[in-house]
Amino acid sequence: MKRFASLFNTIDQSTKTAAQVNALAEYFNTATEADRLWAIALFSGRRPKRAVTTAKLRDWGVDAADIPLWLFDECHSIAGDLAETIALVLPPNKTTDDRSLSYWISALRDLNKATEATKKAFVQDAWATLGGTERFIFNKLVTGGMRVEVSQKLMTRALARATDRDKVELAHRLMGDWHPDDTSWYELFEAEDINADAARPYPFHLADQLEGDPETLGSEADWHAEWKWDGIRGQLILRSGEHSVWSRSNELMTDRFPELARGLDFLPAGTVLDGELLVWYPGATHPASFQALQSRIGRKTAPKKLLYDAPVVLQAYDLLEWQGNDVRARPFAERRAMLEAACADLPSEAPVRLSPQLEFTTWNDLAHFRDTARAAHAEGLMLKRAQSPYLADRENGAWWKWTVAPLTIDAVMIYAQAGSEQHANLFTDFTFAVRSGNDLVPFTKAEFTLTDAERREITAWVRKNTTQRFGPVRQVTPEHVFEIAFDGIQVSPRHKSGVTLRFPRILRWCKDKTLQEANTLEDLTEMLRIYG
Repeated sequence: MKRFASLFNTIDQSTKTAAQVNALAEYFNTATEADRLWAIALFSGRRPKRAVTTAKLRDWGVDAADIPLWLFDECHSIAGDLAETIALVLPPNKTTDDRSLSYWISALRDLNKATEATKKAFVQDAWATLGGTERFIFNKLVTGGMRVEVSQKLMTRALARATDRDKVELAHRLMGDWHPDDTSWYELFEAEDINADAARPYPFHLADQLEGDPETLGSEADWHAEWKWDGIRGQLILRSGEHSVWSRSNELMTDRFPELARGLDFLPAGTVLDGELLVWYPGATHPASFQALQSRIGRKTAPKKLLYDAPVVLQAYDLLEWQGNDVRARPFAERRAMLEAACADLPSEAPVRLSPQLEFTTWNDLAHFRDTARAAHAEGLMLKRAQSPYLADRENGAWWKWTVAPLTIDAVMIYAQAGSEQHANLFTDFTFAVRSGNDLVPFTKAEFTLTDAERREITAWVRKNTTQRFGPVRQVTPEHVFEIAFDGIQVSPRHKSGVTLRFPRILRWCKDKTLQEANTLEDLTEMLRIYG
């Protein structure tokens, strides 16, 4: 575990990309095959299942450290992370062994069916043999909480150096539902038939956020535009008589959207589409809200009633594979023409729709489309360079997302909660309310996204102005007004305010405004009427 711990420290602490790439490449060249595969899996979000609850780990950590519970909890409140707290409060070991990463993961898997006494003995014995960083990693693994992810670009750069293979090819090989227990280094990176797994998706081409004016992109004639839909981006893969659906985060979602299997009835084998999963009711002229789609996201399967209540289609906007041929290297304009031809004769009952292109002559025309995006039930616009190939990750500014300006409302902070890990000693999570007569009605939570100086300032104020405590949450004097930005608003019977916001975040601390200048519940309800 020592070698992986050293790699982990470099990835976690270094801000230099070159140092991270060097550390990864060296690990891939020197570690055992099992350790290499597990390192890639862990850094790409594939975590082993939890073997021990955090509550039990806390109790056993207090016991092993032989300190009072109140002292442990104080340490935890400062460190902000249970795994780190335990690693720090345990006495250092005079000697440590160096069993491998894959050994510990295998041992933890065997621990799942053990008795509580056996689990406790195993965990405390492990602590007695591991160094500080190794203990931290072990604690993360045993609770299923290992969440240090490496970007696809960084991973493929390191693998390219270690394997002498092309980065684009490696990004493709890393996609799919592979697991270290059922694959080998050869099968993953060296086998010639990269599409032996018929369900393997392609790496997604990601867009950059356009912050300024589109004029900076050059001539309008070089670009295509379309709506940026408010759904879940996914790939629909039709190969070998089977279909599969993948999310942008490389999650297999086939069973959640069984209606997309009918794509096999309308499109040829060897077709891969990139598009947006949307709830779209029969006869409707626009997709339903994202809230309608949420009923499908949280389920592993979809019962018949849910298929009727929230029918999903793929709004296709790119073609990646056609009749078994990878067409990603072709220009977007050519792929778009092929996609239009493929979708030209699709009947209304097909689970695939063609995402329309927006016709424009000038950037001002495009700005008008952006201003009307909410009326079109879209988040904004997507701009795609006509000559751009379909690339892995974000490359060369070929695609841009030009989203609508967020909705905003002025709200009063009424509750505060401390952050975690490096922000454990600061208050970073807040609950906000709007006025309703003489009352304050809570309606959203948001993280503090402003400057470090403002974080320290609001933390000091919260400590001095706490009126009640509810566990980690503090009720504060309703005094400070913040401007809250959000991307959408929907009805929510579960909330006292009657609404729920999409992506709420703090935009500004309005030190120039008083409580009486905050918005009202009536204002919020009016926004729901207009934008909901």
